[in-house]
Amino acid sequence: MSEDVNPFESLQSQIDDAAAVLDVGDDVIERLKHPERVLETNLTIERDDGTLERFTAFRSQFNGDRGPYKGGIRYHPQVSRDEVRALSGWMTYKTAIVDIPLGGGKGGIVLDPDDYSEAELERLTRSFAKELRPLIGEDRDIPAPDVNTGQREMNWIKDTYESLENTTEPGVITGKALDSGGSEGRVEATGRSTVIAAREAFDYLDKDLEGATVAVQGYGNAGWIAAKLIDEMGATVVAASDSSGGIYNADGFDPVAAKDHKNETGSIVGYAGSEQEITNEDVLTLDVDLLIPAALENAIDADLAENVEADVISEAANGPLTPKADEVLEEKDVFVIPDILANAGGVTVSYFEWVQNRQRFYWSEERVNEELETVIVDAFDALVDTYERHDLENPRTAAYVVAIQRVADAFAEAGSWP
Repeated sequence: MSEDVNPFESLQSQIDDAAAVLDVGDDVIERLKHPERVLETNLTIERDDGTLERFTAFRSQFNGDRGPYKGGIRYHPQVSRDEVRALSGWMTYKTAIVDIPLGGGKGGIVLDPDDYSEAELERLTRSFAKELRPLIGEDRDIPAPDVNTGQREMNWIKDTYESLENTTEPGVITGKALDSGGSEGRVEATGRSTVIAAREAFDYLDKDLEGATVAVQGYGNAGWIAAKLIDEMGATVVAASDSSGGIYNADGFDPVAAKDHKNETGSIVGYAGSEQEITNEDVLTLDVDLLIPAALENAIDADLAENVEADVISEAANGPLTPKADEVLEEKDVFVIPDILANAGGVTVSYFEWVQNRQRFYWSEERVNEELETVIVDAFDALVDTYERHDLENPRTAAYVVAIQRVADAFAEAGSWP
């Protein structure tokens, strides 16, 4: 990538684009471009060898006008203050576009989890949970998994919080294991919403999904499940990649078998169903009907966008396109389903999990998937209606127009006081 892009500035640029259409005061828009608060904390744990190590961690609470803050916790070397501020903002508008009564938050710890033992990661996670304790709670801020975290870490946070508070509160966090109060359908939710949104886009554009070619960049949880589900819908997955590289087969390959190979070897590269190995950049620039970027933010900048040949992009990752890349793809008439809608399945089913935790009544996977389908289809319809009614330049701006209006309305209806 040639662009040095700050994700928080990207978020603010997207908000400005939508604000030009909205009848919302500049003062309100300025408020909606910044987080309400950001925690930055230092965590120190004892390593297995007895030495101490310090870690920097963050939690950004962007906006709570529509409900408790909601958003994941990631473990990654690139975690930064601006990254969590941006991600918490995207989460605010993600919950708004799918119209669930939650706000937006995000957190992370700066580390590569591959460098630490399970015992060290548990000590670190529980240390972070202790620092988060005054901020989180089922009516205040509800974390969830994100990059390099999952059910294990969420279970640790839940146990730490409940132990320190001397209570039972499964709704304090989502993305838990089923036996700890998790929800059916949560693991597949992000990939599922990505392909539901893609299916709706193909229908809107009068394109046939049956036999459509698909490339998936990033073969983690969201990417491989999106590949599996889009294959089940009749599309043909011809390329995929992970951090080690990519694979390609013009006739398509079995996404599940490719995932099995990754589980066995640590990488999708070398999968027997591949015709040839390609680079991550190659995956993003293949001539395919649908591209699913499912890795980290800023994967496609303006230079790379010039070579993108996909007709439709469904963003499984958060912020995979830079603002300048958006401009290039708009000129090329690529239909981009924005991240705040495409990957909103994760937070939507997290919301379902929270509801189930509060009720102490749990749903079947079939019901979860049916409810998710309704939410994503309704959100896509609202996006398209706004896109056409305002004659907007791209679907992303339409999504932000819908979402920002909902947050601004909630703020106005609550009123303001000292």
